[in-house]
Amino acid sequence: MRLTTEQRNLLRALANGSTLKVHRFLDGTKEYRLQALDQTAEIVARSNVEVLQEQGLIDSNKKFPAATFWLTEAGRARLDSSDPHQIAEA
Repeated sequence: MRLTTEQRNLLRALANGSTLKVHRFLDGTKEYRLQALDQTAEIVARSNVEVLQEQGLIDSNKKFPAATFWLTEAGRARLDSSDPHQIAEA
């Protein structure tokens, strides 16, 4: 499956040391935050995280109230591929 620019950027950010967390609230809402090494943070679209999870490119520790995500071996392989288009298409 083809990844969007945002999804590819999210994989690259994780590979470069940024931290992706999902913060769950008691009312059931979830907020995905990407924190860079310089401590700046941005909200990430839930749909982008879900696509990467469904493809097995990221996984999390499933903790409550804040789970942390990481690149899986498949995610690293997608980034490390010698084919520059591999990250765009599975």
